[in-house]
Amino acid sequence: MQYLILGLGLGLGSGLSPGPLLALVISTTLRRGFGAGAKVSLAPLVTDAPIIAISVVFVHVLPDQLATLLGLAGGAYVTWLGVESLRSTAVEDTEVHDTDPLRRGVLVNLLSPHPWLFWMAVGGPILVAAWAQSSIAAAGFLVGFFGVLVSTKITMAGFIATGRHRLSAAGLHRAHQVAGAMLLIAGLALIVEFGRAVLA
Repeated sequence: MQYLILGLGLGLGSGLSPGPLLALVISTTLRRGFGAGAKVSLAPLVTDAPIIAISVVFVHVLPDQLATLLGLAGGAYVTWLGVESLRSTAVEDTEVHDTDPLRRGVLVNLLSPHPWLFWMAVGGPILVAAWAQSSIAAAGFLVGFFGVLVSTKITMAGFIATGRHRLSAAGLHRAHQVAGAMLLIAGLALIVEFGRAVLA
């Protein structure tokens, strides 16, 4: 029971934490509605299984530079998404050319250092300790964590989609530009944060 509660708490914190994936959920929902935003929210269910496996098995042998490289690559990709959003002149123009939203979410989450660092430093050790107690405890931790993580982002997409229909075309475009700026800032923040590690 304690690992289920721990998973629920960590999932809520991760779900509400500002970052590239949350910014992409907001941007995608504004552009394409609730369904597309909800698909982006499902990205951790696709990406975190290999991240967890690698973190748990190879956490002691992975080079320190991995997080730095992921941070730089993720920052570059998220920055590109932000620039693409800001350059769009209308929401309808971007809808036609958008790739699958889940695929974008998967790429952002895989390239972001945050889930890797979380599972290496926090989630992985907890999961190992839970598994040592019982497989049910480990499953409870994972179910609690991913259940709240994903549902929090889907709920956020729902709120944004509801507000989206109340905006005028100009207001929707401005909101979309703000979301694009959020992506751009998140990407540049990653580049600066992990670029320092390269220069250090």
